[in-house]
Amino acid sequence: MASSDALPVVDLAPFLTGDEGGIARATEAVREACRTHGFFRAVNHGVPAELLVRALELSAAFFTLPDEEKVNVRPAAGYNTPLPAGYGQQPAHSTDKNEYLVAFDPKLGFNVCTRLSLLDSETVEECWGKLTEQGWLIQEILNECMGLPPGFLRDYNDDRAFDLMIARRYFLGPEGEEENNGFGAHEDAGCVTFILQDSVGGLEVLKDGHWVPAEPIDGSIVVNIGDFIQVLSNGKSKSATHRVVRKPAHRHSFAFFFNIHGDRWVEPLPEFTAKIGEAPRYRRFLYKEYQQLRVRNKSHPPARPEDVFRITHYAI
Repeated sequence: MASSDALPVVDLAPFLTGDEGGIARATEAVREACRTHGFFRAVNHGVPAELLVRALELSAAFFTLPDEEKVNVRPAAGYNTPLPAGYGQQPAHSTDKNEYLVAFDPKLGFNVCTRLSLLDSETVEECWGKLTEQGWLIQEILNECMGLPPGFLRDYNDDRAFDLMIARRYFLGPEGEEENNGFGAHEDAGCVTFILQDSVGGLEVLKDGHWVPAEPIDGSIVVNIGDFIQVLSNGKSKSATHRVVRKPAHRHSFAFFFNIHGDRWVEPLPEFTAKIGEAPRYRRFLYKEYQQLRVRNKSHPPARPEDVFRITHYAI
């Protein structure tokens, strides 16, 4: 049963206006949200509400295409992505029930869809650009929350080549079934994720053993931190487990992943271990190897839930 708790709400307006007192309060709100939920709802974030609506409408238009047209949507020839890009559905043997479109670069990856005359390339590129700006902002807030030197986290992702956007449509399903997965329980691997969702709902966050619904609220963006931040903070910040439960109506969403570069090594920072007398809870790993193993969870779903590859693989 879902808890009646709501996601923390963070007003980002002070970062746009330069209100120092408001910035301090918002930074503390992010710090607390990362500690307790790993998720928060961003409001007054500066991304135009009409852009969010338009992006979701374009996504819905794409998924109404016949399957034989959607399967042909792939990145332009010669364009290599660090993870599989283009259109796909979850494998038949997977418990998840959704279809998706994965892109890395709006000019080369996602824009292939403009051949179908349904997706507006300007809208997709504007959405990509605005969410990238949000990524830089939230990352700087996290940098402050973690007490790190200015610009420290930027050194992990000065190359934006590993960012990606996923548009999803969830297949219909009756309410109230425990195993009615649109997207099964998981954590995100990277730095920060932004989620845009329509009015259908279904996104839930696990907190203290209860599933907290991330109810759709017009104009807001759901933000969560990933395993990268959890490991750097040695578990002080939470990469929360979350899922999507199918509803009697199709759900459409965008997830934008503000990632780190694949060649970066990740391990708990001294600020959260040696400097405070705590042992590291994770061993060092190369981010791109972790990403690739995470992809196998979807391309080759394990027969047993306990065999799903998670950040716990690196736990000490």
